[in-house]
Amino acid sequence: MRLRDKVIIVTGAAQGLGKAFSVALAKEGAKIVAVDIADCGGTIKEIEASGGAANGLRIDVSSPEETRKMAEETVRIFGRVDVMVNCAAIVAALKRKPFFEIDPAEWDRVMAVNVKGSWLCICAVFPYMKQQGKGKIINFSSETFFTGSHGFVHYVTSKGAVVGMTRSLAVELGPHNIAINAIAPGLTDSETARAISDVSKYDVSRTPMGRLEQPRDLFGALIFLASDDSDFITGQTLLVDGGRVMH
Repeated sequence: MRLRDKVIIVTGAAQGLGKAFSVALAKEGAKIVAVDIADCGGTIKEIEASGGAANGLRIDVSSPEETRKMAEETVRIFGRVDVMVNCAAIVAALKRKPFFEIDPAEWDRVMAVNVKGSWLCICAVFPYMKQQGKGKIINFSSETFFTGSHGFVHYVTSKGAVVGMTRSLAVELGPHNIAINAIAPGLTDSETARAISDVSKYDVSRTPMGRLEQPRDLFGALIFLASDDSDFITGQTLLVDGGRVMH
């Protein structure tokens, strides 16, 4: 087990990719704190059924007070925090529309969760990682940052901001032996993707691997970046999309 006894916080963990990531990390021996604005009971049950250790917290990542509580509770329960996985994002609730029809309040909410939320979670865990002398932070961007996506300019913009945040914070966190990287998935066959569109109609002809991405396709990159094997990698954005985008 590559993550034995590491304490990992995963946001957006009630369903979709966040839930899948929590279960996969637990199978590698990690102790999971599953965080979401919704109840994470299903995630916790699945982890515990496989013999793993997990706790759930209902947290709004856009709140400074609640993200501080997230970090405090994690340390209280498990004694430390080794990895922060920022998976929480607003996307399923969005409807495709021209940029000039997007409600400014919706724009602000997307930025508050997708960008500010990740930043606040990092701010919350930083003191503990600094004190420990080591930490890992994994953000989630998107293939759409590299390609654009018609009708979702606020979402795509937020995922571009995540890349910028990752690079900038790598400079500030490096001296404390804290590595921060991002993963940019392609369209993945998940609950979230199905809520937006019919994934069975997704054109895979431009994907060299020739198929639709599955949640398990992201596990290897996630586990690698959370493990000690990636200790000297920081500030990077790793595209995991079957080769659809190459850079």
